[in-house]
Amino acid sequence: MYRHLKKYLIFIVGAFICSLFLVLAFTTDRKNDNSVNAKAEAAYNQTTTAFIGSIGETARQIGQDYNIYASVLIAQAILESNSGQSGLSQAPYYNFFGIKGTYNGNSVTMRTWEDDGTGKTYEIDQPFRSYGSLSDSLADYAALMTSSTYAGTWKSNTSSYADATQALTGTYATDSLYASRVERIIAYYGLTAYDQAPVTQTTGSTGSLVWNRYRGSYTDAETLSIDEAWASYKNYK
Repeated sequence: MYRHLKKYLIFIVGAFICSLFLVLAFTTDRKNDNSVNAKAEAAYNQTTTAFIGSIGETARQIGQDYNIYASVLIAQAILESNSGQSGLSQAPYYNFFGIKGTYNGNSVTMRTWEDDGTGKTYEIDQPFRSYGSLSDSLADYAALMTSSTYAGTWKSNTSSYADATQALTGTYATDSLYASRVERIIAYYGLTAYDQAPVTQTTGSTGSLVWNRYRGSYTDAETLSIDEAWASYKNYK
């Protein structure tokens, strides 16, 4: 009787120790996974923040010039180009908005996901517009948004950016959750700040910044260069 009880106790203790090791191992794995996920999210946020900084002021100016929400423009660029990391947004295509078709006769065919309108997705090869530069991509987006198809996205026809995102669903994108995806990006990164007009400052020069007459404020040289290209495009048209 004693021998059987002793074996039973040894079995119980052994099982407990094994369970403890399994719990510790599982907890450690979860901590490692969480750490990896946190680092990946931080890296993505940093990439996205840098991307916003590269197009934010140009988007602000486009929004003012074309009666559209800069916040929506930036959020769409983030979503459609994976913050400028997608193959379609890289050289030589520079398509930051996933716009299909051709641009000045140029296009590239890529695999893409579509939504049948009920939430069911499928893959298909589609031709996407190919641009020569970021400026051309931004300009073509602005031209597209001013067409009557997207009148529901205009500031003059809406009360907020949320109205504009709703108008994009089923027109700009087949994704039935497109509006909510764009809105989450706008809220997370505080993009409504770019819907405000730029602050006017006095002329001159200061530090490493240069006076940007297109914005009425100081910017870096790269931003001025983009604005000059944008202005040339508008004058050409």
